[in-house]
This record gives sequence, C-alpha cells and structure tokens, in this order.
Amino acid sequence: MNKIILFLCFPMLVLAQKQKLAGTVVNTENEKISAAQIELYDSQDKLIQELKTDAKGGFILEDIPEQNIKLVVKNEGYSLFEKKLDLEKPEALQIILKKESQEIGEVVMTKRKPLVKRKVDRLEFNVENSNISSLNAWEILKNTPGVTANNNVLAVKGSTGILVTINDKKVMLTGDELKNLLENTQGDEVKSVEVITNPPAKYEASGSSVLNIIMKKNKIEGYRGIVSSKYVQTQYAKAVFGLSQYYKKDKFSIMGSYYKGMGTYYREGLDYVNYSESQTRWMSTMNRKDKNTNQNTLNFNVEYELDSLTNLSLNYSGYFSPKSYGTYDVPTLIYNNQDVVESDYRTLNDHHSRSINNSVSFQIDRKLNKKSSLSWINYFTGNNASKYQNVVTHLNFAGEPPREDNFMTQNKADVQLYSTQVDYQWKGEKLEFESGTKYSFVKTNSKLDFSDNQNGVLEYRPEKSSIFDYKEHNFALYSSLSYNIGKWNFKGGLRAEMTDLEGIVSEPYDQNKNNYWNFFPTFYAQYTTENKQEFGFSYGKRISRPSYSWLNPAKSYYNLFSYYQGDPKLKATITHNLNLTYSWKNWNLDLYYRKEQFPSMEISYQEPETNSVIYHFTNIEKGEAFGLNLYKNFQVKPWWNIILSENLEHNENYFKGVDGMLYKNKVWNWESSISTSFTLDKNSDWKMEMGHRYYSPSIQGTFRISSAWSAYFVMNRKFLNKKLEASLIVSDIFRTTGQKIVTKYANQDNYFRDYTDTQGFTLSLKFNFGNQSVKNAKTIKKTSEQDRL
Repeated sequence: MNKIILFLCFPMLVLAQKQKLAGTVVNTENEKISAAQIELYDSQDKLIQELKTDAKGGFILEDIPEQNIKLVVKNEGYSLFEKKLDLEKPEALQIILKKESQEIGEVVMTKRKPLVKRKVDRLEFNVENSNISSLNAWEILKNTPGVTANNNVLAVKGSTGILVTINDKKVMLTGDELKNLLENTQGDEVKSVEVITNPPAKYEASGSSVLNIIMKKNKIEGYRGIVSSKYVQTQYAKAVFGLSQYYKKDKFSIMGSYYKGMGTYYREGLDYVNYSESQTRWMSTMNRKDKNTNQNTLNFNVEYELDSLTNLSLNYSGYFSPKSYGTYDVPTLIYNNQDVVESDYRTLNDHHSRSINNSVSFQIDRKLNKKSSLSWINYFTGNNASKYQNVVTHLNFAGEPPREDNFMTQNKADVQLYSTQVDYQWKGEKLEFESGTKYSFVKTNSKLDFSDNQNGVLEYRPEKSSIFDYKEHNFALYSSLSYNIGKWNFKGGLRAEMTDLEGIVSEPYDQNKNNYWNFFPTFYAQYTTENKQEFGFSYGKRISRPSYSWLNPAKSYYNLFSYYQGDPKLKATITHNLNLTYSWKNWNLDLYYRKEQFPSMEISYQEPETNSVIYHFTNIEKGEAFGLNLYKNFQVKPWWNIILSENLEHNENYFKGVDGMLYKNKVWNWESSISTSFTLDKNSDWKMEMGHRYYSPSIQGTFRISSAWSAYFVMNRKFLNKKLEASLIVSDIFRTTGQKIVTKYANQDNYFRDYTDTQGFTLSLKFNFGNQSVKNAKTIKKTSEQDRL
C-alpha cells in the first residue's frame, strides 16, 4: 500500500530552457493591430503559449522551451498568418496581416461546420464559428455527438450519471439550476465541448461520463453586460429574467449574474395497481400543479492575477426558492373482478416546500515553470430544504361507513460539505504527467415529524417520525501518464479513493459504519493511419455513490396507501467501461460495453397485505449493456446542414423480486436524433433548425418503459448589429413524450403513465451592451459531491 501511495504522489519536475521572441503586428497600411491573437506551437504542433498584442501591436513571448517553433497570428477580418521559426537564428519580426477578400453572390455564405476530433481519452466537438454557435450552451450540449436529452435529462450512451464542467471545473448547480445557467450562456462564447465517456484519473471516480464545455479565452479589457428575458408557455406560463455583467481591468476580472424565475409547473399521470389476491384494480388520476413565483439564481466570480505565474479565484453561487406550493386532488377508483367500481377514495394533498443552496470556492493556480503547474482548490457548500404536507383522505369502502383520515408531515434536511484538493501537472514534448490529492467531508441531518388523527385528534407520532444523521469522509490520490510516439498515443492512470462513513437512524434505531478503499485504473490507446483513420481503445472503472437523500430510511408518505423510503445501507455502484472507437472523414463510430455491480435505483413494489405501493431506492444485483453509437455531420450545401446521431444498445438488469427469486429484465434500445439546419441570412445570424428525437422501449430495474419521441423547431435571429438576439423554440410539437412505466412479475402488476408537460413554445430576448469582446472569467473547480445533494 505504501508503494502505491508513493507512486501516486510522486512529482516529476523538469526545468525548461528560457528563450524570448518579440515582434509587432501591422496591416498593409502599416497600422498597428491591437488585440491580435498570438499563438506559439512546438515541433509536435502543440500549443505552448498564447497572448494578445498590446495597444501598439507589440508582443513579447518569454521562456520558450525549444528552438524550432511555429508562430500563428489571427485577427478577425484578416487572413491567417503562419511561420516556422528557428530561435537559434533570431530575427526582428514585423508581421503584416492582409485583409480577407470574399465575393458575395447569390449564394448565402455560412460559417464552417462543426469539427469532431478524436483524442486519446475524449471526443472534441469544435463549435467555434460553426452553424450552431448561435444557440445557447444548453442547446449545444443537446446537439453534441453521443449526447441525448429525454425530458431535459442528459445522457451519454444510455447513462444519465453525467458530470457537466466548464473549462474542466465543476459547476455547483444541479438540475434546473444548471439548465438555467447554460441556457443563459451564449453559444458564441463556447469554443468546444468534450465528451469524455471514460474520464481519466484526474476526474472524480463518481459518475459515468463528463461533458466539458471549453469557453473561448479573451484578454481584452473592458465592460459588458447582458439583459435577458424568456417566456415559456406549456400548460401554464413560466418566465425567467436575467442580468449578467462582466468587467476586466489589468490583472483583475469580475463576473456577476442574477436570474429570477417564476411560473406554474404541471405534471399529469395515471396509476394502476392490480391486486390478484383480492381481485381488485386500483386506478388513481394524478394531475399535479405547483406554483413557484420566486426562484433566484446568483453567481459571482472574481479573478486576480497576483503576478505572471500566480492566479487567484473566488466564486460564489446560490439558489434560493423560499416557497413552492400546490394542492393535489387525486381520486382513486377500486374495481372488482366484474370491472365494476365497488369502492373509492379521494386524496387532497396540500403542501409547500423551501430550498436554499449556497456554495463558496477559492482557488490558487501557480505556474512552477513552462512545463509544470500547481493548483489548490477549497470549497464549501450548504444545502437546506424543507417540505410540509397536510394530507386529507375521504374514504368510501364497500362494507364500511364513510370516514376521513388526516396526517401531516414535516421534512427538514441540511447538508454541509467541505473539500480541498491539490493538482500538479507537468508537460514535456512527448510525455505528460498529472498527480493530485483530495479530501472531502460531508455531514447531513434529516428530520421527519409525523402526525395523524388516529384517535380522532391530530397528534405527533414518534414511532412514525425519524432523525437520520450521516457523516462521510473521502480521501483520494491519483496519478496519470501520457506518452506520444509517432502514430500511437497512450495514456494510463490510477486513482485511489478511501471512504469512511457512518449513518445513524433514530426510529427504529440502526447504525451503519463502513470504511473501504477503492482503486480506479484507466487506460487509453489510439492509432492514426497515414490517411487519417483513427482507431482507439479505452478502459475505465467508475463508482456511483448514493445521493444523500437516498440513504434516509424515513417513510415519506404520498397518501395513505403509498410512500417513498430510502435505504441507509445502500451500496455504491461499481461500473466497468470498455470502448472501441473509429473515426474517418467525419464518421464517428463507438462500440462499448458496460458492466455494473449493484446498481442503485428507484423501483416500486406492491404490498397486498396493506394495499400499498412502496417506492424504494435500493440495489439490484447487476446490470450489463453493450451497444454501438454512430455520429455523422453532412454538409449538403454551404447553407444546409444535416446531423445524424444513432445509438443502439442491448441492456440487461438482474434483480431479486419480492418472492426472493432472481429475475432478468432485458431490452434492445434504440435512440435516434436527426436534425437539419439552414442559414437564412449570414449578416444577421438568421438560422432555422428542425428535427426529431426517438427513444425506443427501455428498462430500469423492475421497470419496463415505453417508447417516446418528440419533434422540435428552433429559429434564431440577431438585430441591431447583433446586440439584440431573439429566438423561438417549439418543443414536443405533437405531444408525444408521455411514457408508460410497467412492473409485472410474480404477484406484481402495476404501471403508471407520466407526462411532464413538455409541449409548448419559448420566446426569448437577449440584449448585449458594453464591450462585447470581453468573455467570461473562468469558473473555478467545484465538487462531485454536489451531484448527491
């Protein structure tokens, strides 16, 4: 063990030779060009330095590690300048940029198509200056190769355990908060998206895949702001208003944004349960409507360059929802074996909830020399939520006098987590080494108070109430090494994580303590032929730890005959991933295999003795899947583009039923996405897109889930010299996203139909003011534990 830890922590430091290059950039009229992009590449064509020219068109590049380099100069409206240099023969550089010339005829000139590039450990989707750069970051993710979005849940190759990062830094927002942030991130600020299906050792071992959004870098000083508004009309109306401001001066940059959302959220469904023992069928109609008129998302980021080698970052993000409320009216009819209604009951659920999330982070980045760097990150997150419900049930059962039942519950949950981590990186000509360590501590407290009128008076019931305390310590070490030799690229790594946890339940008393080490190896190989065909192989081992709410065993009642319950002894899921990839001329093919040990998920089962349906988070025995993913971008005309994305998968889940027997649930699943986009006018970025997404029947543990599909239409256009942007999105045009989720084995026979109100349209306006060349300050690294809140 000591040898392994020593290897994981071992640093590699190499001193670089120091050389200098200076010059001036002018145009053909000998006018100095400021803010031109200067890029320096080594002999392996890897970017080693970049900067902008100053106000007088000058630049100085220092500490260059080798003699033979390539200099690239870019500036909008000018042709690209490239030149190979030998620093052993220094020369005074005066670079003359020539203006681009374009002949505009009747054909509409468009931007170039997105470029998909395979790297040894990821797929890079380059959207900069492409046809989809006018979309927001959320829509760009949905158009990324290998990514699907069903009911606004992102998935990669059928797996929904996705980590979304910006510039390799985790955003401490989840669900709708993250979606809201990405929808308000302009696509023309996005350089590329990386799809990492087997994340290297540097990344947290939790989760399945990583989607890394790389933002454009810009060092131009100034101020800019964005005012945005969005109106959404589905069954009921919703709206979002936002203000973002950015400022950079010398070594200081600051960014702040605020979004306020409001609206009514609707969801409809039908529950069916067949009890063979009593030969009765229970059918409940659930049309749920909730109002939330005060959703607040706040982000603040400040960055300061202490010196040329040291950078400091401070970040705050918060989400405040003081009250979401609603009343559910759920009628239930009970049919006998003659298909006649013999009993009924009606449930009125009056409820409200509150949620507060605060996150603070601090990061220091230090360049040790031209080849090595060090980062230290600390962060704290606090999440506080509560939910109250008052449930009244009017019962009219055959053979019994009508009666009324009433119970109340108050759920409170508080989660606090702290983490600190250090990352070291060294880059050579052919070798690259990374190593780091991380420690995190999580503390949660959940309290359930239950009262009912069992004796005719509403009284507190300690036997149905519960307190759940949970603590978890995590310690991680990792190292990885990359090697590039000719047509071959190799990368391997090892991550070790120690978990020490303790969970205590008050009623009935139970204690769960566990301490374990896990090792997570990764390996990648890639071979490129003479005609640029790319073959790749990768293997990775991952872990999915349970969300903290899944560990709470308290019974959270929906009504008299249904409740949700977690499991304090949930096991972490271990996943093994194998991938074979092939790329050539914009064709991208991926063959994959996934094996899961003790997958954790929500399942339901009916209990005939009490006529109850219990929703339970638990582990099933195992899961296996293998499949094929295909992506192709067709540039039919300069103004017409078609994207084809297909995923075919065979999935198997093994679970133990309520009768103790082992069952296998299996399916061939097909996910298809076809879209076509047109550029109607280049000058105003007027674009139109339409497409459809199809999902064939799938499985989840005991569930069999029906097929679904949706058609959509998108139009974007900019006005007032591209300062004003308007967009229209029509989603789920034919209202075809509803699904049926069935459980049927042994004496289990139930299903529910679910529709999440996706049909509608969205109108949005965005106005940019100030210096639009200023880009976002970097978002600093966040934590994977946030996914489990």
